[in-house]
Amino acid sequence: MKHSIIVLLMVLIPSLAGAQENQSPQAKNHNLEVGKNLDIFNAVYRNLDLFYVDTLDPGQTITAGIKGMMRSLDPYTDYYPESETKELQQMITGKYAGIGSIIKYHSGRKRVVIDEPYAGMPAAEAGLKKGDIILSIDDSVMTDKNTQYVSSHLRGDAGTSFVLKVLRPQPGQSSKEKNVKGEELKVKITRRNIKLPELPYYGILDEGGLRPDNGETSDVRRGQWVEEDGEPKAAKGQKIGYINLNQFTEGCARSVRNALIELKQKGAQALVFDLRGNGGGSEMEAVDIVSLWVPKEQLVVENRGKVRQASRSYKTRLEPIDTVMPMVVLVNGETASASEITSGALQDLDRAIVVGTRTYGKGLVQLPLDLPYNTNIKITTSKYYIPSGRCIQAINYKKRREEGSRYGDRVPDSLTHVFYTRAGREVRDGGGIKPDVEVKADTVPNIVYYLSVGGLDSTEVMFDYVVDYIATHPSIGDDPTKFHLTDADYQSFRQRVIDSGFTYDPVSRKQFDELVKTAKFEGYYDDAKEAFDALSAKLKHDVASDLDKHKKTIMQMLELDIIGAYHYQAGALRAGLAYDRQLREAVRLLNSPEEYKKLLLPAKKD
Repeated sequence: MKHSIIVLLMVLIPSLAGAQENQSPQAKNHNLEVGKNLDIFNAVYRNLDLFYVDTLDPGQTITAGIKGMMRSLDPYTDYYPESETKELQQMITGKYAGIGSIIKYHSGRKRVVIDEPYAGMPAAEAGLKKGDIILSIDDSVMTDKNTQYVSSHLRGDAGTSFVLKVLRPQPGQSSKEKNVKGEELKVKITRRNIKLPELPYYGILDEGGLRPDNGETSDVRRGQWVEEDGEPKAAKGQKIGYINLNQFTEGCARSVRNALIELKQKGAQALVFDLRGNGGGSEMEAVDIVSLWVPKEQLVVENRGKVRQASRSYKTRLEPIDTVMPMVVLVNGETASASEITSGALQDLDRAIVVGTRTYGKGLVQLPLDLPYNTNIKITTSKYYIPSGRCIQAINYKKRREEGSRYGDRVPDSLTHVFYTRAGREVRDGGGIKPDVEVKADTVPNIVYYLSVGGLDSTEVMFDYVVDYIATHPSIGDDPTKFHLTDADYQSFRQRVIDSGFTYDPVSRKQFDELVKTAKFEGYYDDAKEAFDALSAKLKHDVASDLDKHKKTIMQMLELDIIGAYHYQAGALRAGLAYDRQLREAVRLLNSPEEYKKLLLPAKKD
């Protein structure tokens, strides 16, 4: 077993040599180089194993060598030893066996805690709540362990059970207190196959309404902007459905199909398909999703690789559900891979308007392959091309690989090429999918970022406030869109932040400090000292002032976090749509038939 990998490499050399017959000189040269370097690799390990001062662990050493080889390629080609094959399967299927909850490391308490149980999963069914401190799993103590260690013990084979011991803190305790007071709970949990929710939320958009920037509310079903006193401002529109898909795992096309049918039964006349933050997954699921809105036998994507097996075309193969419904696809910089195939194909076929910001630009296809001894490899085997003939790969890894780095150079817009949609609209390759209508998302103030992102705020004041709110409020009502904090609630939170000693680094202050260093280095600082001092005074860090300045945004973040604890991911997403600038633009376009049609027509040339 110890030398099994070496034997495998040695077997490859004669087989490669034998395969050189009837090959071109260039191919023979390449195979000779492959054989020579495999022989060198084999010799290096054999001598290390014989002469190195310590006994080598062959699995560890060879794996490190293979991983190093992977790092010289693109980031998506990777090797999975037997201990990591479950990670690959989860990536492909979206399934794992565990309790169904996000956990996090609480910076203040130095403990791993429950963060977000999933609806209908073992953690939620056992009554676990946000903020519960994980003390032990069976007889294994978890109080001094990191998140990865605790996660590995929560996961296991489906059907196995364990006893989980948690501490539910009493409200009002500071994260600085070493001895946390609260109620210890023991629950027996049986692991299940967990499939992360691929459709966090879908529904008719009139169920929650939108909130324009000016503070008005919107009844999207009727397409009316409505003043607070209820008076309409615009003409009647149409009933709009909304589907949020967050991953392309096995079976997701069927879920989207069922959601679309249900929305049409409820009267949806137009659709917003949200692919923001969707990092992709199965290419075939993307093809089947496009099939929902495009007739059969239409080309969706073509793979082109070095070997014949990696090159093939995929056409729509299912009967569509609706080929005429007006449709907007929402995308952003985290929309990647299969999401880009979907949004790009719908754009190239002039079937939908794409709204948002430019997508990630991953135009590569990976194939997982089984290797000996329960190991796997995921290899980039081809590039994909959507119906217009363009490849939207944004980064040239080959160029960077020649320079010795894993990450490549982004293709500049000046070097991209023009392609045409079915109707003759101009689109470009390289750099992802460029939206038909660009709408940037709202920016998050720096103080909100520090308060809400775990690990940045050592006081964990926002997290603890939400945990205490949950402990003192048994319910927030059945409709998550109607929940709002009061001004008194916010003042309580504001004071808590100030009392906690929370601090953060404003970007402007960091840049100012860098400017001071540069000015001193170049000798300009003394002459401009008065100006620097005046600017420094204006940039003075004042947490209380920033809490007042960004009250509206901070309250929204708090509300959505609280809603998620009661109504899970679907409730938080549904409530968050009320503040969504990109969704507002999508709705506006769907309620503007003439503008919608015009966007799908080629630009007129002078």
